[in-house]
Amino acid sequence: DGMAPAYRVQADGEGVGGEGVEWDTRAEGYRLPTEAEWEYAARAGTSGPRYGPLDDIAWYRGNSHGRIHDVGGKQPNSWGLYDMLGNVWDWCWDLYDTEVYGTYRVLRGGGWFDEHWSCRASVRRRGHPAFHLDDVGFRVARCAVP
Repeated sequence: DGMAPAYRVQADGEGVGGEGVEWDTRAEGYRLPTEAEWEYAARAGTSGPRYGPLDDIAWYRGNSHGRIHDVGGKQPNSWGLYDMLGNVWDWCWDLYDTEVYGTYRVLRGGGWFDEHWSCRASVRRRGHPAFHLDDVGFRVARCAVP
């Protein structure tokens, strides 16, 4: 899209958490949202744990029939964002707790296999960037152009 890439991958493995990836916060290219950005987008101006009744807005263990679903099958939040809760956990840029988990990153939102209590705006989980899990996905963010 002609935008400066948000990430630089270093061949020597140096960088944030030793993973060899650095975020250029001034670049306007696509990137993972921070945990705070994700929660702000998920809440969409609301203050409760969810932006609507769970069965109306999310795929979770109680209604997913044990599988992932196409995006947009449930109601979006008031900002028009679909599947902020349920269906798949979303990767965030933030590291979970480097003292204990090293390079594990934050996941937010709950997934299709999770119980109802996991599908709320404040719940977090962790995952290693090299893991391939069927209930984890991502959405992209961009920096506001100055």
